[in-house]
Amino acid sequence: MRTIRLETGRPILDIISYGRAGPENRLSLTPAQIAQIHRTVSRAPEVVVKVTGGGGSTTGRGVNAHFSYIGRRGELEIETDDGQRLTGRGVGRQLVDDWDLDLDEDRKRLDLFATNRRKPPKLVHRLIFSMPAGTPPQKVLAAVRDFAREEFGLKHRYAMVLHTDEPHPHVHVVVKALSEDGVRLNIRKATLRHWRQEFARQLRAHGVEANASERAVRGQSRAPKLDPIFRAAQRGESSHMVARVSDVALELKAASLNRSGAARLHKTRMEVVRGWKAVRDVLLVEGRHQLANDVARFVSQMPAPRTEKERLAHELVELARARNKDMPLVR
Repeated sequence: MRTIRLETGRPILDIISYGRAGPENRLSLTPAQIAQIHRTVSRAPEVVVKVTGGGGSTTGRGVNAHFSYIGRRGELEIETDDGQRLTGRGVGRQLVDDWDLDLDEDRKRLDLFATNRRKPPKLVHRLIFSMPAGTPPQKVLAAVRDFAREEFGLKHRYAMVLHTDEPHPHVHVVVKALSEDGVRLNIRKATLRHWRQEFARQLRAHGVEANASERAVRGQSRAPKLDPIFRAAQRGESSHMVARVSDVALELKAASLNRSGAARLHKTRMEVVRGWKAVRDVLLVEGRHQLANDVARFVSQMPAPRTEKERLAHELVELARARNKDMPLVR
């Protein structure tokens, strides 16, 4: 038996390594893998780790502005890697100076002049760690604190601040891109995958049920990109909802001639289902019948795979229907 892979060669079911033989030359699952499978099929809360973009990461002025934003202009406490808890309007400038970001920026300008690079490198990375509504905010902060200490401690300077002004508690983390030894932190997909797993582990260590599985494993397509049409519709600022939904429908019809995206989604789903069935078979062999049944039920309840545009069209149609129900009758 082999691990199911996508065209990229990366395992689609990272939660298992059921291709390894046990001491009796049979397939087996480790306790950690069993726990991961149980969390996934029981739909434990999924952690979110994001890297935010924008030009505020490439200049000292931009970094200062970002610290001002996440610190709510001095009202919230910013915690640093050396244990300081800073408040006030001058915190951003203080950290820019303390981290020698102005020196890095000057050095960056010389490098750009010498190599004629077009895109300036980041002085910092801006990260967000979040959990669903109802998660204790202080435990989220404690988990991020432990995560940052293990991942960045004594290597990269960092600072963090907890936000609770939205239903889902989240922590903003700013990490200096260049380490104290001059090594640049490069964030790749594998890096984010590792960070999600470690963040979830730290949350569980603080008594918070948390999982870090991939969307495809859970039967979910990529998260839709909320374009301006959908955001305007959500805010109720769209006076021509029906026309805009029709526009999306026309785009879908035109795109139906090229269904390569949908074909890839369906192929991925087939791989995922095949992998989960293999997991179920191993669980049955090991006598874990209840968990095997949970896996089968989990697979049967997966939503149909849809492209981003198909999902956007569905959301717009549902939003239009909801608004039409609330509209008064015209006589």
